[in-house]
Amino acid sequence: MSRTVSYALTLMLASASAFSQTSPSQETSSNAPQAVAPNSSPLSEQSDVGQIVRQIQQAARTLNYVGVFAFQQGERFESSRITHFFDGKNEKERIEVLDGLPREYLRVNDEVQGLMPDRKLVLLDRQRGDRFPGLLLNQAQTLEKNYSLRLAPELLRIAGRPCRGIEITPRDTHRYGYRLCADLETNLLLKAQMVGHEGVVIEQVAFTQVVIGADITEAMLTPTWSTTDWRTVRAQHSRVDLFAQGWRIPAPAGYVATSQQKRIFSNDKHVNQLVLSDGLATISIFIEPYQPERSEYEPQGAARSGSVNIFGIRVANFWLTVLGEVPAATLEQLAQSIQYVPSTSAR
Repeated sequence: MSRTVSYALTLMLASASAFSQTSPSQETSSNAPQAVAPNSSPLSEQSDVGQIVRQIQQAARTLNYVGVFAFQQGERFESSRITHFFDGKNEKERIEVLDGLPREYLRVNDEVQGLMPDRKLVLLDRQRGDRFPGLLLNQAQTLEKNYSLRLAPELLRIAGRPCRGIEITPRDTHRYGYRLCADLETNLLLKAQMVGHEGVVIEQVAFTQVVIGADITEAMLTPTWSTTDWRTVRAQHSRVDLFAQGWRIPAPAGYVATSQQKRIFSNDKHVNQLVLSDGLATISIFIEPYQPERSEYEPQGAARSGSVNIFGIRVANFWLTVLGEVPAATLEQLAQSIQYVPSTSAR
C-alpha cells in the first residue's frame, strides 16, 4: 500500500476501528444470538424505528456503563474495555485496547487523549460521534430517505441482555446495510454489523460483557501509566472551504459534506480532507499537491483494506485519495466525477 494511502487510511481507521460505527447483521456462526422466550413482546411494527435509532445515539452519550466489546473485520479481531461516565453535563470515557500493543484512549466530551506507552506518546485529537456504541455521525434526520428501517420480529440476546434487532436496508447501491441490536431496557447499542449487498457480514462489533448503570469511580477513568515525561502531540487541523477553492465534488445521493479541514502532519505535509456522510456511512476525500517525482501515488485506481475501499486519482495538479466503508463502485464513480476549477482568488 502506498504511503499516501497509508496515512489517509490511518486517519480514517483511527476514527472507525476500536470506537467504530459498525453495523449489524444476523449472526451466521454457532454463537448467533438466540431469540428470547416466546412470551417476550417486541415493539409494535407501528413504532417509530428511526426514533429508536436516534435514541441509541443518546443512550451511548448519557448512560453510565462498563463493558468489553470485540471488533472483527475480516481476519482482524480486537477487543477493548470501555468505561463511560456521564454526570448530566459532561462525558468521561476510558477505552483500553486489550489485544496487541497496549493502548488507552481517554475522552472528556469530544477531546481525546491517545496513550501509546511503547513510544511514550500522547496524541490529542477530537472524537467523531459514530464510535461504538455511538452510531450516527450527525443527527441524520433524513436517515429514512436513504435506508429502509424495520424491527426484527423477535427479541435477541447479546452479552446476557435482551435486545431488539433493527434491520437497516439501503434504498440504493451507494451504501451498505446494517443490522443492530439495541438493549431492550436502555437502548444502548449492544451489537452492530455492516452487511454487503450479498448479505455477507463485512465487519461487526459487539459487547461480550456489559454492566449498564454501573457505579463508576474516578479511579476507573484514570490511565494505567503516568505520562509525566511523555511527549504530547496535538493533531493539527483547521477549517477550509474546498468548494470556494474551486473543487466540484458531486456527492452520491443522500450524502452531504459534514467536515472540511486542512490536516498538518509531522513532516509538515498539508492535506485537505472532506468528509461526506449520510449519517451512517462516511466517505473521506484527501487532497494534496501532486509531486511527479514521488512514486507512492502509483498505481492509480481502486484498492481495499479490510472493509475500507480506496480509490486514488490525479485531478489537475493534485492527488486525491477517496476512501470509506461504502461499495467500491460508489467511490470510483465519485472519484472520477471530481473536478477542480479554481476561482481567480485561488490561482
